[in-house]
Amino acid sequence: MDLFTPGPEAQNAEPADQDSLAAYAQRAYLEYALSVVKGRALPDVCDGQKPVQRRILYSMARMGLGFGGANGASGARPVKSARVVGDVLGRFHPHGDQAAYDALVRMAQDFSQRYPLIDGQGNFGSRDGDGAAAMRYTEARLARITSLLIDEIDEGTVDFVPNYDGSTEEPRQLPARLPFTLLNGASGIAVGLATEIPSHNLREVADACVALIKTPKLSDDELYTLIAGPDYPGGGQIISSAAEIAAAYSSGRGSLKVRARWKIEDLARGQWQLVVQELPPGVSTQKVLEEIEELTNPKIKAGKKALSQDQVQLKQTVLSVLDVVRDESSKDAAVRLVFEPKTSKIEQSELINTLLAHTSLESSSSINLTMVGLDGKPTQKSLRQMLLEWIEFRQSTVQKRSQHRLDKVLARIHILEGRQLVLLNIDEVIAIIRQSDEPKTALMERFSLSERQADDILEIRLRQLARLEAIKIEQELKTLREEQGRLEEILGNPAALRRLMVKEIEADAKLFADPRRTLIQAEKKAVLEVKVLDEPVTVVVSSKGWVRARTGHGHDAASFAFKAGDGLYGTFECRTVDTLLAFGSRGRIYSVPVSSLPGARGDGQPLTTLIDLESGTQLLHYFAGPASATLLLSGSGGYGFLATVDNMISRQRAGKVFINCAEGETVCQPSHVSGSTGALPMAAATHVACASTGGRILTFEISELKQMDKGGRGLVLIDLDAKDTLAGAAAYTRSVRIEGIGRGGKAREETLEIRSLNNARAARARKGKAADLGFKPIGIARVE
Repeated sequence: MDLFTPGPEAQNAEPADQDSLAAYAQRAYLEYALSVVKGRALPDVCDGQKPVQRRILYSMARMGLGFGGANGASGARPVKSARVVGDVLGRFHPHGDQAAYDALVRMAQDFSQRYPLIDGQGNFGSRDGDGAAAMRYTEARLARITSLLIDEIDEGTVDFVPNYDGSTEEPRQLPARLPFTLLNGASGIAVGLATEIPSHNLREVADACVALIKTPKLSDDELYTLIAGPDYPGGGQIISSAAEIAAAYSSGRGSLKVRARWKIEDLARGQWQLVVQELPPGVSTQKVLEEIEELTNPKIKAGKKALSQDQVQLKQTVLSVLDVVRDESSKDAAVRLVFEPKTSKIEQSELINTLLAHTSLESSSSINLTMVGLDGKPTQKSLRQMLLEWIEFRQSTVQKRSQHRLDKVLARIHILEGRQLVLLNIDEVIAIIRQSDEPKTALMERFSLSERQADDILEIRLRQLARLEAIKIEQELKTLREEQGRLEEILGNPAALRRLMVKEIEADAKLFADPRRTLIQAEKKAVLEVKVLDEPVTVVVSSKGWVRARTGHGHDAASFAFKAGDGLYGTFECRTVDTLLAFGSRGRIYSVPVSSLPGARGDGQPLTTLIDLESGTQLLHYFAGPASATLLLSGSGGYGFLATVDNMISRQRAGKVFINCAEGETVCQPSHVSGSTGALPMAAATHVACASTGGRILTFEISELKQMDKGGRGLVLIDLDAKDTLAGAAAYTRSVRIEGIGRGGKAREETLEIRSLNNARAARARKGKAADLGFKPIGIARVE
């Protein structure tokens, strides 16, 4: 039989149900996504731990690796990390050993977690990105603060679920006595979800919890006064305003501006140096040094033949203020980056601003408060929601702990009451035990004992029947009944339960609180302003996109020379503080400061070396002028709108999409509407003239158009036939020039004065009138 010929069973089989297959794939992917979200990437609002972290801590607690008492006693000796990882993998977490070890390492790094949960010995990596030693070399035990997560786990506080193979059980959550979701924060990427929770100060979080327990309707302003902002492990400074921090906390998402902290050290002979002592979160000394190296010794970018103008200018800027940078970080100083100025006469603020503006010494820290909530669903929460859900969890935990303790107290009281009864009738009890064939039943009948009491009496030792034992029983009963009353009050009185929660939170905060590390002080973002002398200049653009700037105005266009095969596109008389715009064929606009253009010596420089041109895009048109200038922008599809140059400027070399063009459409030449250029101000245009490639012309008042500051497609300028396109649109006051191609491909142009233009006057979006030009229009421009 041919291997590729289906057998009779296959030939008779029904085709697969495509809908069922699609439904199965959807269900399987959703199950996988939920598994990643809840079982791997997101922390739980109750204890702030991801599953692997929770399993590591619980496994270490089972192994007896606690730190010791609250007074800092030595506690258990640390063991090899490999033992911990092996126990975690074998009992609870059947995944890769390196993943489990990486999680253990992170919980031991004081630069990764605000309150490390593991006390590690050995090389656990550094903030510069150095990895930890292999797990066979490092040792670990639980840190003191981990007692807040583990201590109550055997007191009926949390539910236990079977492990992966059902051989043992693991806790669903840890009975956290404080909200570790906020204390240590979390970072993770799941399927369709991500989280970025910053760390916070324990004292502040505890105060906020106490305030919310006492006053559930506490205002947001009061809450944000208690928790002013994140408290990062490495310190640093938050320069965002209180309103920006509050907005991020209220919505559960935002971005904070953070920067390093430094000091100025005075040296001999008037010299000084800048010393950075604290870095923003996620920034290392190595990263800063690499950025300084890239600034002062830039590499030619791929596909380029020389350094860009921006690279050269940035290199000169940095080298003009910075002489030497050294990393003097050591065991005594976790971060010590020393920057020596070029000369002692340089302003300190100039060096600082240069470094902040161009390195990670000032950066952003995102906030995304996404976690698994009390309902088991991954949700983005506000700060208030996080705290209220944890308080609800803590209240449930204390109730379960109190009920568990009360059950044990009642059971003990029950046993002691049976013993007390026996001691009062000791002789009779001994006689019953000696003479009865079933002493247990006889004791239960004679003294109305329960089965548990009877078993206890039969198992009791003779020496416990002494007279002194009766006194001990009486004392223990008294203590237990007092505890019973206290526990019953907690369980029956919500106010007593809240008082206990507050008392415990304050006690834990007093024991583990430490001063805030991150300074919160609003500052303006560092921006290095390059001073440009405001002078007249003429920007010269060639047909192939070569640009240059020549000082002054009034130059004869015929005096400019170009490379062979190239020619003049246009000249723009403007100022050095103005901007050159380049219009891509797909509607993207690129902006370059006129001050950064090359001088008039030679043929200039290709504009493509000053921007990052989108693949498949061609530069079609150019304009140079002030930010206040207004342009008429249009596309070959017949749509257009007004916009100012300021709205088109982008700080990105890749420009910005501003004109929306449909498939097959291109951008037409922009037309200057108003705004001064050159030596004299230009009068604002009053009308718009549109010319189609089919030779139709339409004019209308410019007030019929609208200004679109964010760009777009605009309004219909002229009603085009099916095979017709817009050759261009120009704003004018008196006349326009129509350019085109005549017979034999010869360039032609025609100037239309106000009388001819008035003959084509109609409302916007009409077809206009056919013009007997004798050539096919390809463009239209304003004539002054």
